Amino acid sequence: MGVLTVHLIKILNLRDEDKMGKSDPYVKFELEKDKWMFDKTLGKHQSTKKKNDCNPEYNETFTFENVPTMDNMKLHIKVMDDDFGFDDSLGGCTIHLEKMNLSGEPTQVEKVIDNKKGEGWFSKK
Repeated sequence: MGVLTVHLIKILNLRDEDKMGKSDPYVKFELEKDKWMFDKTLGKHQSTKKKNDCNPEYNETFTFENVPTMDNMKLHIKVMDDDFGFDDSLGGCTIHLEKMNLSGEPTQVEKVIDNKKGEGWFSKK
């Protein structure tokens, strides 16, 4: 069994979804094994919330343990806006880990979240 470590550094140029003030972004990570019809979740993590910030810096690390293999493995990333009542989605992306040829060395990944709503830097090993 292996370990997947994700280091969230920052996000740039998020769109502002709040009517009053700026967005309060946070990031949700979900590691999933793609099994055609019955996907299996292997873990979830969530970053801290950054108040009134469309260019938040995090420097947070998340660890997924007991990862059996990278075959058919996906890391889903959702950027959310913390709101009273119901949180809004600011965007998201999926990293297909099997295609990345990961090793014990950190690999920097830059992803644009869907519809060019922002950019995020993710380093994982």
